[in-house]
Amino acid sequence: MPRTLTHPEQHTSHRVGWLRAGVLGANDGIVSTSSLLLGVAAASTTRAVLITTGIAALAAGSTAMAVGEYVSVSSQKDAEEADLARERRELADDPGQELDELTAIYQRKGLRPQLAREVAVELSKGDPLAVHAAEELGITDEGLARPLQAAGTSAASFALGALVPIVAILAVPHSARLIVTALVALIALGALGALGARLGGAPVRNATVRMVIGGAGAMAITTLIGHLVGGAVG
Repeated sequence: MPRTLTHPEQHTSHRVGWLRAGVLGANDGIVSTSSLLLGVAAASTTRAVLITTGIAALAAGSTAMAVGEYVSVSSQKDAEEADLARERRELADDPGQELDELTAIYQRKGLRPQLAREVAVELSKGDPLAVHAAEELGITDEGLARPLQAAGTSAASFALGALVPIVAILAVPHSARLIVTALVALIALGALGALGARLGGAPVRNATVRMVIGGAGAMAITTLIGHLVGGAVG
């Protein structure tokens, strides 16, 4: 008699596509925009220049993220579709050979030869292409590349991330803009790391530390460069 499940299993692999794009976009928006603004602010520029710099960074960054994600994920999608088309042809041309391949896969997973054959035959009665795609190619419906989803998620998350340092650097007095903007950006990065980890079912501490350390390094380097360049040309 089958056992009754006492608790529902919760997996997060179906979130990988949009979660990766969202975390990457928001992280890039916070880090690149805050670094740029801190670098410019270190040269003692005016409020108008900071506003222009922030808006330009948001527009350019979100657009670049959208295009970059669309192009890269489209390449992945093209490769997946080519593999699926090849598998579809092989199933049509030589179904017996494909059944043997599926049987061999289940044998390598530990099933006895007779049982592996029975499983392969039974599963092939449904959607053989889906079965072969998952077992041979590692391609499933949940994991398929989605270029538009990746592009939209990256662009939106970048814009939201970029707004954080823009608002911070414009909302504080000139004397405190560098330290406050840096702190706000680091807090936002820490929150983003924790949120991404929770949504992905990963350890929160590791993700948070990675985000904060990476962001702090980028902002420190850019601020130093801005200070040096500003002093040299000022």
